[in-house]
Amino acid sequence: MPVLQRHKQGLYCPAADAWIDPSWPVERALITHAHADHARAGSREYWAIGQSAGVLRQRLGQDIKLHSVTYGEEFTLGQATLSFHSAGHVLGSAQIRIEVEGEVWLVTGDYKRCHDPSCEPFESVKCDVMITESTFGLPIYRWESGQDVAKNIHAWWTASNERPSLLFCYAFGKAQRVLAELKGIGVEDEVLLHGAVQTITKHYQEAGVDMVQTRPVSELDRKDPLKGRLIIAPPSAYRSAWMRRFKEPQTAFASGWMTVRGARRRKGYERGFVLSDHADWNGLLKTIKESEAKQVYVTHGQDDVVAKYLREIEGIKADPLERLSQEICRETN
Repeated sequence: MPVLQRHKQGLYCPAADAWIDPSWPVERALITHAHADHARAGSREYWAIGQSAGVLRQRLGQDIKLHSVTYGEEFTLGQATLSFHSAGHVLGSAQIRIEVEGEVWLVTGDYKRCHDPSCEPFESVKCDVMITESTFGLPIYRWESGQDVAKNIHAWWTASNERPSLLFCYAFGKAQRVLAELKGIGVEDEVLLHGAVQTITKHYQEAGVDMVQTRPVSELDRKDPLKGRLIIAPPSAYRSAWMRRFKEPQTAFASGWMTVRGARRRKGYERGFVLSDHADWNGLLKTIKESEAKQVYVTHGQDDVVAKYLREIEGIKADPLERLSQEICRETN
């Protein structure tokens, strides 16, 4: 029996009687990070990195049964030995290492390799079998440093003293990285935040992440034209009623998808900044090679492309995750 089985509701480890990032409620959930597509409400108990506790409780409920662990801490569930290792994705993100009878499997969750001052750096982990994401699994995706992107954002923002500058990016992870990268290049100006960004940013502040000074935009007089100010908001706020208070703003979107020029045009943003919380092509390959895995399963994004490249160019046994045999769904609570 493999260490992990693929079910409709996610990956299941029989030896630990635990699920990894399950898609619906289960008895025991191991959570790689607190993004909504990985952490869902309703499970009886959760295991996750302690740094993610604030966001998890905010999103899943203050009263969830949460077992907080630290990076590298080994613990036993049933017949399995587990440990969580930094994924460098967002605050509290982790890869999950599972060892059963001497065989080691690694589930990366989402991860990135480049420097990010807003979260713990990625840790390379060796394993026998690896399950890796491939969100940006094409050679066209190659990232610049976050510091260089922050300099471009700052130049764009400060060049428009007569207009408010609205930068749209994901409220959890991306926004806080922008704030930390701006601090890292010496920016001292205050940045204004949409409410959805503010609620997540407070957890980063409590974790001691060094970021530029911020304030909710809602605290300012609605008659303030906000000329020359930078406001960070989630993509859901774009072209919403919330935007009506800004007169002739310049707009931009920060995402790895901005690599493809047509993506910015389709969404209607004036400017695109390439900044991602996922590994680029080189980062994916580097991670897989460093793991020394004998078998790699690829999921999310370009899984078939990455698996084919690993087999034909790198000589690594690799398949899309769907090739891992699917078991009959177990009963859940």
